[in-house]
Amino acid sequence: MPEEIEVDIDGLKGIVGRFDDVKVLVIGDFMLDKFIQGSVSRISPEVPVPVVDVVSETFRPGGAANVVSNIRAMGGDAIAVGVVGNDSNGRKLVDILKENDVDIECILVSSDRPTTVKTRVIAKQQQIVRIDNEKRDAIDPKITDRILEFVEKKICEIDAILISDYDKGVVTTGLSDGLIAISKRYNKPIVVYPKVMHFLDYKGVTIVNSSLERASTVTGISQINETSIRNMGQWLLTQLECEYVLLTRGDEGMTLFDKRGNVTHIPSIAKEIYNVTGVGAGDTATSLIALSLAAGVKSMISSAILSNTAAGIVIGKVGSVVVSKDELLDRLDKLKGTALASVIC
Repeated sequence: MPEEIEVDIDGLKGIVGRFDDVKVLVIGDFMLDKFIQGSVSRISPEVPVPVVDVVSETFRPGGAANVVSNIRAMGGDAIAVGVVGNDSNGRKLVDILKENDVDIECILVSSDRPTTVKTRVIAKQQQIVRIDNEKRDAIDPKITDRILEFVEKKICEIDAILISDYDKGVVTTGLSDGLIAISKRYNKPIVVYPKVMHFLDYKGVTIVNSSLERASTVTGISQINETSIRNMGQWLLTQLECEYVLLTRGDEGMTLFDKRGNVTHIPSIAKEIYNVTGVGAGDTATSLIALSLAAGVKSMISSAILSNTAAGIVIGKVGSVVVSKDELLDRLDKLKGTALASVIC
C-alpha cells in the first residue's frame, strides 16, 4: 500500500520565498502564441465548417518563452537563449520579453527561418483550429556554437539551466551535448522538458519532465496499469542515466522516479479544468522544478509538489498560462492537512 509522506507546507513556502534570489537560463524553442477569440452563429455555405466572427486577437509568449514568463511571474530572473526570425512576429516576441525584464542578449535573429507562431481560434470556450507557422529544420551549427559560447560566458551568473525542447530545430544533439557538458563542469542543475524526437539525447541531466504519452512513445510501453507506468519510469532512468524522471499524468497528478529506485506519486490538486487550449501546464511545471532547484531545494519531492500545485492552478484558469507567486502561496496555504505525496515503492 502507498505510504503518505508528511509535507511541511511552511517549508514549501520558504522555497518559494527564495525564488527572488535565483536566475535560470532558459534555452529552447521560443514561440509566439496568437489567440483569436470569436463567436460562431452559422456554418459556411462553401464547406461544412463553422464561420468565426472575430471578437479579439491577443499575443502571448509560447514554448520556451512561456517558461520564461512563468519564471518571471514567480519572481525569478531569467536569461532567454533561442532564435527568432527576422520578421514582425519575432520583434513582437522580443518586445514582450523586454517588457517582462528578461535578459534577451542571446535571442538570435535568423534570416532563414520564420518566428514560430501558433494561432489558435477559439469560440465559446472551444478551440476550433490551430494554425502553425514554423520551420523545424535544425539551426545552423554556427548558431549552436554562438549559443554554447554565450552559456559558457554566463554560467557563473546562473543557478540552473532549463532546456525547453519543442522540436522546432533549436535544440540539436550538438547543443544538448554541449549544455550537459557545461552544466557538469560548473555543477549546475539542468532540467529538461523534451519532445519525443531528442528524448534520449539528454543523458546525465538532473531531471527530465515528460508527459505519460511521450514517455509511452519513447519507451514502447503501453499505459496499462501502475506497473507499466513504473516500468516506463525505470526504463527512462536507466537509458538517460539521470537523477530523476518526472512523469505528468493529467488528472492523476505526477509520478517521480529517482535513481535509487524510489517511486513517489503526487496526486492532482486541480479542482476543475478551464484551460481549453491545453497551453501552459507543462511549461509551468518545468519552470517550478528549475526554480526550486535553483533555490537549493533539498528534496526533489518538494520540488515535484510545488510543480504539481502550480500546474493545477494553470489548468484551472481561463486563458492565462502563468501562475503568480501569490497564487501559489495562497494555494499552498489551502492545502495544509492534505495528502500531497505518497511513496509507492
